[in-house]
Amino acid sequence: MRIAILSRRPSLYSTTRLKEAGKNRGHDMSVVDYLRCYMDITSRRPQVIYQGEPLKVDAVIPRIGASNTFYGTAVVRQFEMMGVFVANESQAISRSRDKLRSLQLLARDGVGLPVTGCAHSTKDIDGVISLAGGTPLVVKLIEGTQGVGVILAETKKAAQAVIEAFRGLDANILVQEYIKEAGGSDVRCFVVGGKVVASMKRQAGPGEFRSNLHRGGTAEKVKITPEERSTAVRAARTMGLNISGVDVLRSNHGAVVMEVNSSPGLEGIEKSTGVDVAAKIIEFIEKNAKAGLQRDKGKG
Repeated sequence: MRIAILSRRPSLYSTTRLKEAGKNRGHDMSVVDYLRCYMDITSRRPQVIYQGEPLKVDAVIPRIGASNTFYGTAVVRQFEMMGVFVANESQAISRSRDKLRSLQLLARDGVGLPVTGCAHSTKDIDGVISLAGGTPLVVKLIEGTQGVGVILAETKKAAQAVIEAFRGLDANILVQEYIKEAGGSDVRCFVVGGKVVASMKRQAGPGEFRSNLHRGGTAEKVKITPEERSTAVRAARTMGLNISGVDVLRSNHGAVVMEVNSSPGLEGIEKSTGVDVAAKIIEFIEKNAKAGLQRDKGKG
């Protein structure tokens, strides 16, 4: 098959591994900078044009950066209009990038979550703090990624100050209970085609509560429980994502989902577990692109 990886940086570990895995399985692999694609939106003859030539591919693996979601998903959607199989569909990517929308959908489907509140007016700060169970609590930017815009407020005054500051900048936020018993760790479950193919435990560095590897966290292979496996699979299904990284916290009231990532990195999960996740993704595409399974599985 001809498979295009939509990525801005060919040198990234995830991009190079996907290209390598595809080539090893006999596919024609190319890396396409989706911001350099332009679209012909002619009725009945949609095209994606790259470097002056129409792109003719059988499948696409989107690796869309959070800061380029709007145009990146537009390009993915154009491939969908062309009948090309995409590993993660445009609506599912957009859905996962909106933290509030994601949590609302997960809550509707009964997936375990931390107690979460959201408010617009600073006059409701005390109410939303109380709703989240009081301090300490976590304040998150809805548009944040890789741990940016996530703050632990240990006192009510600190929480009030942080929320007022964010709202003063017209930033939309979430307020969540702080899962102290997790001890600064979470479990990343890598879901491909409705199955957890690899899982790792990420531990925050000293003096830090965010376990993101980009923020100095460490990772190790972990055996997940049946509840954690089921929670991760249900979360991915709710988002409509075929490929996702589901971040789960181990709380006193069971597994709770923190986030569902539509472009999870491969480096941490592959190096910590020894699983060839890139090959699992290519295998999924082989099975499903041939079957022509191209539809949005999410709800809303």
